[in-house]
Amino acid sequence: MKYFSPIVVRSHHQKSNRRSRFIGRKRRGAAAILGLFPTISLIILTAVTLDFGRINIGQTEMKRSADAAAMAACWEMHDNRVANESTAVIHSAAAQAANEFASYNLTLGTYGADQSWSTGDPKSYNAVRLTLRRHSDANGELPLFFGALTGRGSQSLRTTSTAAMFNTIVAFYEPRTSEETLGMLPIALDEPSWLAAIADATEDTYDFSNGTVSSGSAGIFETNLYPKGGGSPGNRGTVDIGAANNSTADLSRQVLYGISKQDFVDLGKPLEFDSKGELLLNGDTGISAGIKDELATLIGKTRMIPIFRSVANNGNNAMYTIVRFEGVRILDVKLTGKKSLKRVIVQPATVIARGAKIDTTGTHYSTHLVTPVMLVE
Repeated sequence: MKYFSPIVVRSHHQKSNRRSRFIGRKRRGAAAILGLFPTISLIILTAVTLDFGRINIGQTEMKRSADAAAMAACWEMHDNRVANESTAVIHSAAAQAANEFASYNLTLGTYGADQSWSTGDPKSYNAVRLTLRRHSDANGELPLFFGALTGRGSQSLRTTSTAAMFNTIVAFYEPRTSEETLGMLPIALDEPSWLAAIADATEDTYDFSNGTVSSGSAGIFETNLYPKGGGSPGNRGTVDIGAANNSTADLSRQVLYGISKQDFVDLGKPLEFDSKGELLLNGDTGISAGIKDELATLIGKTRMIPIFRSVANNGNNAMYTIVRFEGVRILDVKLTGKKSLKRVIVQPATVIARGAKIDTTGTHYSTHLVTPVMLVE
C-alpha cells in the first residue's frame, strides 16, 4: 500500500509573510551597518572636542604662566634700573625672575603707548616680552587623550606675554575709597630747577643708602624745594590740590598721608593736563614752617611732586601752570631760622605712580615717574 505525503498548499498571505520577514532581517542588518557610521563619527567628534578643550586649557594655563613670568621679570628690570645696575645685570636679573619656566625666550625692550616695540636703546627699556613654548625639545608637547582615534597624540603650544611700565603720565584717577590716597606732596617745583637736577647741574652733597640719609656724594644731584631768589623760580610754594586756600592743617594731612578722595572732590576738576599739556592750580608762594615736622618724617622716603612752568600773582592768589609730575626723595628739611638756611632738599628718584592715567599719544612724559607693571599683550 502506497503512502503519499500530504500536499501543503501555502496561501498567498503565508508567502508574503515569509518574504516580509526576510526583507525585514535584511533591513535590520543594513540599518545596523548604517547606524555604525554615525556612532563612530560621534565618538571621533567627541574625542576631537575633548582634545581641543584640553589644548585650550593648556594654552590658557601657559598664557597665565607667561603673564606672571613677564610681570615678575619687568618688576625685576625696574628694580635693577633704579639701583643703576648695568644692562647685563638687568637682563640677568630679569631672566632669573622667570627661570622657573624651562623653555622661554625673554627680551627687554621699549613698549610705546602707541603699541610700538623697540630694542634699540637700553636706557629707555620699560618692558619685558616673554615667549613660552611646549615642544618636543623642551617641556614636551601637551599629551592628548585620544591620539589613537584622531591620529595626533600631542600638541605643541606657544604663547607670548608683554609687561610694561609707562612714564607717559597725563593724569591721576580719583581714589576709589576714602582709605586710599595719592602719595603726592602739595609743593610745586619750577621746571628749570628740575631740569638742572636731572642734568647733574646742581649739587651732590647727600648720600642715601640702606634707608639712611647722610652727607656725601651719591652721584644723584639735588635741588631745593624751598623758594630761593626772585622771579618765577622764586615763587615755588604749595598748591591747592583740594579746597581753595588750603589751611596748614590740610597741608599737614596731605604731606603725611597724601591726597584723599575728598581732596579730589573739593578740587572740582580732574587732576589732568589739558590739550596744551597744562594744569592750572591755585596755590600760595612760600612754604609754611607749620609743616616742618610733617616733612621731617618723610626724610629718606619718596613722593610725587608737581612741576610748574610759570606762576602768576603772589601770595595765596598765585596760579601755577603745572606741566609734569615727577618723583623725588626727601633728604633734608629745615624751615626755621634764617631764610638763607631754610631748605627742603630733594633728589630725583623713581616713584611708582599708582592711580596714574597714561597718555596714549606718548607726547607727555615724566623722567622719574612710572606706572606699576601692567600686561599690555
